[in-house]
Amino acid sequence: MASQSAPPSANQASTVDRTARQLLSQLGPIRLLATIIFLALAMLIARFAWDIPLLRDAESALYDIRAANFAPRVPQDERIVMVVYTDQTLRDTGQRSPVDRTILAKALQNIDAMQPKSIGIDILFDQPQDDDPLLQETFQTMHTPTHIAYASVDTNAEAIRFEQQEFLEAYLAEAATGNSVPTSIRLETDSDNVVRRWPEQPAELPPFFSIALAGEARGFDSYRGPIIFRAPEAVDRPVFAKFPIDLFADPATAEFLADQIAGRHVLIGGDFVDFDQFDTPFTRTGDPVTGVTTMIGLEVHAHMLAQLLDNAKPATIPGWVLWLAALLVVIAGALTALVNARAWVIALLLIFQLALLVALPFWLESMNVHTLGLPSFGWAIGWLMTYASVSASARVIGSKQRAFAQGALGKYLPKSVASEILKDPEKLALHGEKREIFCVFTDLEGFTKLSHAIEPEMVAQLLNDYLDRLAAVVLEYGGTLDKFVGDAVVAFWGAPISYADDGERAARAAYAMYEAGEAFRKSAPPGTPPIGRTRVGMHFGEAIVGNFGGEGRIQYTAFGDSMNTAARLEAANKALDTTVLVSREAAERSGLDWYRPMGTITLRGRSTPVEVYEPVPEWEPQERAVLANIVTAHAKGDGDAVSRLTDIVAKWSEDNALSNLKQRLQATGKGESYVLG
Repeated sequence: MASQSAPPSANQASTVDRTARQLLSQLGPIRLLATIIFLALAMLIARFAWDIPLLRDAESALYDIRAANFAPRVPQDERIVMVVYTDQTLRDTGQRSPVDRTILAKALQNIDAMQPKSIGIDILFDQPQDDDPLLQETFQTMHTPTHIAYASVDTNAEAIRFEQQEFLEAYLAEAATGNSVPTSIRLETDSDNVVRRWPEQPAELPPFFSIALAGEARGFDSYRGPIIFRAPEAVDRPVFAKFPIDLFADPATAEFLADQIAGRHVLIGGDFVDFDQFDTPFTRTGDPVTGVTTMIGLEVHAHMLAQLLDNAKPATIPGWVLWLAALLVVIAGALTALVNARAWVIALLLIFQLALLVALPFWLESMNVHTLGLPSFGWAIGWLMTYASVSASARVIGSKQRAFAQGALGKYLPKSVASEILKDPEKLALHGEKREIFCVFTDLEGFTKLSHAIEPEMVAQLLNDYLDRLAAVVLEYGGTLDKFVGDAVVAFWGAPISYADDGERAARAAYAMYEAGEAFRKSAPPGTPPIGRTRVGMHFGEAIVGNFGGEGRIQYTAFGDSMNTAARLEAANKALDTTVLVSREAAERSGLDWYRPMGTITLRGRSTPVEVYEPVPEWEPQERAVLANIVTAHAKGDGDAVSRLTDIVAKWSEDNALSNLKQRLQATGKGESYVLG
């Protein structure tokens, strides 16, 4: 019977199962569980940041900035007027708490005669006064619908005490007849004591202040959205006209204000420096026009009344949309973390997405969409948490994959090159670039002769041991291991990645390679013929660096005149009886003060002289300075310089390089270089 292929659904299930198993094996169950928990936490933060104490303040601040920035700029509202007790009123009457009720009674009588649309009084009559009968009689005879402030201990404990509530209720029972009725003045503030939203009104309270004055609820009795605070179009024209109550208590001045009262809603209350002041969304930045930072409770009620009269309810974002937004935030953060692109592309993605998360709520606010409760800061935190979590998991998986790939590339490329190719595979292309590098060449003295004197197996063992030691030095000091040429090691610093301390690391590596060669000589197996010294040459200059070869085999290498100079410096050690020769160009850029000058030489096959130096860390700085002065003086034609060198040669009698230097100085004159044959 012919075999049947598995249905597509089975193949998809198998792929998902295989991917899940691979993810579990690479991450490990604990890290995978931690990642899932972190993502869930990020999503909850992106949805419920307003309910988290640590984030609520940030959300509130961002909302306040949005609300203040996009507050409607309006001309003075001709439907509402405020009549207030001022600090001057208190000084004139000598009464502060409670305020003078005779002035209020007289003002109400005059205002009532001006035929306003309604009157609202934001003053609690919770203490007895001698002039209470006059005010109560005024309330009883009002023709205008008048709404008198009421508060209870159960719903507004910070505004009234129990005994005050008892007096208030008795007072209102006497005064609230006919057109005078109680009204709730209860406002709610958020946890940071800022009033932002319409308050909840318990059923036991009388109608809310602004609803009572308007005469209709228009759905605002159940509305819990933001209060729309308005800003004036001009500094000298506030949103609501405001007059001192004294002007209305005197019939002589009141008659001139009749036009300001007729047909309007009149709100009466106190405007004192240190009483009944509320923080609003304008508090953080100040009113966009006037700069005022706080608002009296009476003015808050005025804004709410204006909002009700305009039936201004910003569009509300449904809860399911906020859940969807939180999910999209987490998905965006995760996908960004998984993007495999250049660093600048990732940076642009980060900036764009975070800017979008910040700007979107501002745009919504400008489009009259209700953003109170919109977790904009939570979006940013959720996105960052997701990005960090997924990035960490991706790094775990990526590090394992890179370790495997780097190990494979390392078979024929230096690790530093392999790392850069893993970051940017395009660099595997066959091309080169001009770079300034520090080139180092080494050679093991007499190794060719040694290889003919012992068995091939021993040669291979010794050579591998020797090259391992020198290669380890190169890698320890961050160099690029170019190649092995027999017993010679070629390395350079400054490519593929350059660092500010390349020169120092290259110089220290050059001397360390000499020391590694000395240690190798001393550790040779018994019976091994004498092994020569390791000689090192170092130079700084331009070279062509890159991947060269064919499609089937490439090599990351450097070539050019600077490489040739380093090789010739290494060879010059034999003629100068030195072990490590460094050109002036390299020595000056190494930042080290451990060199002694070895004069000026013309390398074999070259016409341009080279000033050379040898690192001698065992010498004192003063000794190196004395020798440097002698060599400099000789170059300038000082005939006594060589004789002064004699004393130093005598002190270091076993230093063949110094004796060699003396001979070369004797053989050259002013401005001449010693030509190597």
